Amino acid sequence: MTFRKTDILVIDDEEIIRRSLAQLLTEEGYEVATFTSAMTALDRMHRDFNGIVISDINMPEMNGIELLEQIQTFDSELPVILLTGFADVSLAVEAMHKGAYDFFEKPIKESLLDSVAHAIEKRRLVMENRALKEQVKHNKEPGVRILGETPAMLEMLELLNSVANTPADVLIDGETGTGKELVARFLHDHSDRSSANFVDLNCAAIPENLIESELFGAEKGAFTGASERRTGKFEFANGGTVFLDEIEATPMALQVKLLRVLEERAVTPVGSNEKIPLDLRIVAATKVDLLALSEEGKFRADLYYRLNLVKVDIPPLRSRKADIPLLFKHFSSIAANRFHKTLCSLDSQSLQELLHYDWPGNVRELRNVAERHVLLGKPIELKGGIAQPDFSLDLGLAEKVAFYEQAVIEDALRQTSGSVKDTLELLKLPRKTFYDKMAKYGLERRHYTRED
Repeated sequence: MTFRKTDILVIDDEEIIRRSLAQLLTEEGYEVATFTSAMTALDRMHRDFNGIVISDINMPEMNGIELLEQIQTFDSELPVILLTGFADVSLAVEAMHKGAYDFFEKPIKESLLDSVAHAIEKRRLVMENRALKEQVKHNKEPGVRILGETPAMLEMLELLNSVANTPADVLIDGETGTGKELVARFLHDHSDRSSANFVDLNCAAIPENLIESELFGAEKGAFTGASERRTGKFEFANGGTVFLDEIEATPMALQVKLLRVLEERAVTPVGSNEKIPLDLRIVAATKVDLLALSEEGKFRADLYYRLNLVKVDIPPLRSRKADIPLLFKHFSSIAANRFHKTLCSLDSQSLQELLHYDWPGNVRELRNVAERHVLLGKPIELKGGIAQPDFSLDLGLAEKVAFYEQAVIEDALRQTSGSVKDTLELLKLPRKTFYDKMAKYGLERRHYTRED
C-alpha cells in the first residue's frame, strides 16, 4: 500500500459549507477535495483510498445515506462523517446503524475536528493492517522473502508485487549492503519465470577482455583459448532472469552491445553471425546515481533510460530503524540453527544500541552483528554509538532538524515503553502531529513496547 498525504473528501451542495469546511480542514494540515454531489465524488472512492469522507445528508440525486450505502458495498471500513442542517434523532440513529462513523448538525463546530482526527487514525490503521496482511500472504508463497514493516518497505513491496510477474526490466538502486540481489531474486521467484534460470553477474568482477564472451557467449575458435563453444549468461538464462549487479562498472564499449540486446531481445555470440532469440528479464542494480554518471559521460544515457523502465529504490537501514528488531531476530534465528547455538533474546540496552546506530553497512552489517552475537555470545559491540549527522555532507537545515527530531521521538518512545499518552505528555505534542511524525520517520510504537 502506497501511503500518501491524507485526503478528505467533502461533499455538500451548498458552496458556503464546502468553502468553510475546506478552509477549516486545510488549516489543520489536511488535503481536501470538495464536491457538489455524491455521484461525482464516488469516482474518487475505492478500497485503496487513504482518507475519509465528510458528506451532507440532504442533497439532490443521491443523498448522504444513499452514498453511505454505496460505500459500504466496496469498503465497510471507510469512515464516513455525515452532516445535516436538521436536528433529527431518528435520522442520526439510522445513519449510525448503516455504518456512519459520526454524525454532526450544522453549523459546523470545532468538535468535528476531533472526530476527523480519530477517523483519520482509524483509516491509517486499517490501511496498514491490510498492507501487512498482503505482505504476510506474499511471504507465505514459495521463494525469497523480504522482511520489513515500515512504510518505506511496504511501499517498495507493493511496487515489487505489482511488477514481479510482468516482462518489464527493472533497475534497482540501493547502497552497499541493502539487499539488491535479494530484491532481484524476489522478482524472479515471484514470477512465472521462477522455474527457469536466475543468473547473477557482477559486472565489476569480470575482466574487461572476458565480459563480452561471458554475457553473449562465443563460438569455438572465436579467440585464442576458445577450444569449444561457450554458452553466454544471456543464452543460459533464456526464459528466466539475468541480474547485472554494479551495472555502472560495465565498459562503455560493451554498453552499446548491451543496449542492442535489450532492444532486440536477441544475442549474437562472439565469432558468430547468427542471432539467438531471447525471452528473459533484465534486472540491473547500481549503488551510484546512473543519471549523474551519464551526464558526466561515464555511462550511456540511452542505456540508462532503457534500464530505467521500472526503478526500485531500496531504503537504507538507517531510514527504517523500526525494522531492526524484526531483522535482528530473523538473522539470529538463522545463525542459531546454523551454528547449533541457543537463541538468546536481546536486553533493552542492546536493543537501544541497535536502534541508535547508523548502520553504514546496512542490512549486511546487521546480519553480521546478529551472527557474531549468536556465535560468540558476547554483548553487542557497535562503532559510533548514537547516530550523528555527517556535517561534512551538504545537509540543509531541514535535514538536520529532521535527523534530531526523529532521534528525540525515538528516545521518548523508549522512555515511555511505547505509551502514546506518556509520549505525548513528554513531547508536549498534539496526537495528530505525533502520528504524522511517526509515519514520516517510519516509526512504530510496538517496537518500543517492553514485553513483561
